[in-house]
Amino acid sequence: MPSAKRRGLRLARLAMVLFRDVVNGQLTLWAMSLVYTTLLSFVPLLALSFSVLKAFGVHNQVAPVLHRLLTPFGANADELSQRIIQFIDNTNVGVLGSVGLALLLYTVVSLVQKIEQSFNFIWHISVPRGITNRFSLYLSVLLVGPILIFAAIGITAATLDIGIVREILALEPIGWMVYAIGTAMPYLLAIGTFTFIYMMVPNTRVRLGPALVGGIVGGLLWQVAGWGFAMFVASSTKYSAIYSGFALIILFMFWLYLSWLILLFGASVAFYQQHPESLVETGGEPRLSNRMRERLALAIMSLIAAHYVTGRPAWTLPQLCKALDVPMHSVQTILNAFELGGLLIQSNDSSRGYLPARDLAPISVKQLLDIVRSAGEDGYLNPNRLPVSERVEQILQRIEQSLNTSLQNVSIVELADEPANNPALPAERQARPSDKV
Repeated sequence: MPSAKRRGLRLARLAMVLFRDVVNGQLTLWAMSLVYTTLLSFVPLLALSFSVLKAFGVHNQVAPVLHRLLTPFGANADELSQRIIQFIDNTNVGVLGSVGLALLLYTVVSLVQKIEQSFNFIWHISVPRGITNRFSLYLSVLLVGPILIFAAIGITAATLDIGIVREILALEPIGWMVYAIGTAMPYLLAIGTFTFIYMMVPNTRVRLGPALVGGIVGGLLWQVAGWGFAMFVASSTKYSAIYSGFALIILFMFWLYLSWLILLFGASVAFYQQHPESLVETGGEPRLSNRMRERLALAIMSLIAAHYVTGRPAWTLPQLCKALDVPMHSVQTILNAFELGGLLIQSNDSSRGYLPARDLAPISVKQLLDIVRSAGEDGYLNPNRLPVSERVEQILQRIEQSLNTSLQNVSIVELADEPANNPALPAERQARPSDKV
């Protein structure tokens, strides 16, 4: 298709898929789960950050920042921020004891863990981070993050109070430029924060481009939602009459839900931007038919074997998804089966490419298909535990004998056809691992 038409069609598909994901309820369920976890861990999280910031003497910056985050509540922002600060001041960690302190830390860590799980769900990642990587990430978020944020705020405020800086800002057009930057700064900070979260939280490599697109969508939606929510709060006097003292709490929960939903929505935009092959009609995890599973397995092994025997760089998961134009989860399912079957291993470098685990020559195509066909079987669900009639057993044996006769002597090395000569791949999808993906 022409470039403009192709981009328009992809944008329309993206809008339909995002609408489907929100309507089907998966994003909303994760957002509600995060709201519940936030209510349990919000005050302990602020208390932990407050104690860390107090050691550096910048704890007085908590109240102004918290007030700015609650600006959508309008006149109620002062009351709500004062209540939260009062809860923090009343939190005496010293009297909790070891068990109480452990529970306090658990509620804080559970929030970060729940965020990681929700992002891994969006990115179709079934394997979480290792204990070491998870510990370093959580420690950075909980301890180092608040220090950097409030240190930057303090340095900015101190710089603006310098006399020579004020004199420079009084000059035009410098003053106008600084004013314009200050007006756009909330949007830029929201976009930058969302982009950083989208790159760091999922347990996969997220490129800057897709993360930035998701950050722009999420950051702008969050700012617009804050403006709309402020208008809603200003005109919601009837809710105070109905819910009395609980009205502020209900509004706070609704704002948390809306914020988490926007964050997850932007993460979905980043995922589909990096994996356009997942813009399919059916939602959730794609389910492969038996025929498609075998065909995809042969296609993947042919690409990996071709690059291995010719000494070219190993294929990575994103490169295979782009070359085959197949959703990431489907390709990952086949690769996991090959790893469990002892056919493939991942390299130890940063690329995490897939390499043969042993010599390919003695391995037949029949063995490869057996590994793919038996993937998912365990001690409870396996062919040996399924009783069948004698006639059915004879038919199954004839199928196995036919496969043995036709494929037992066909080596995997024969699949190592050059991508340029591979009829399974159209010309526009003859991608190589050296291509940027």
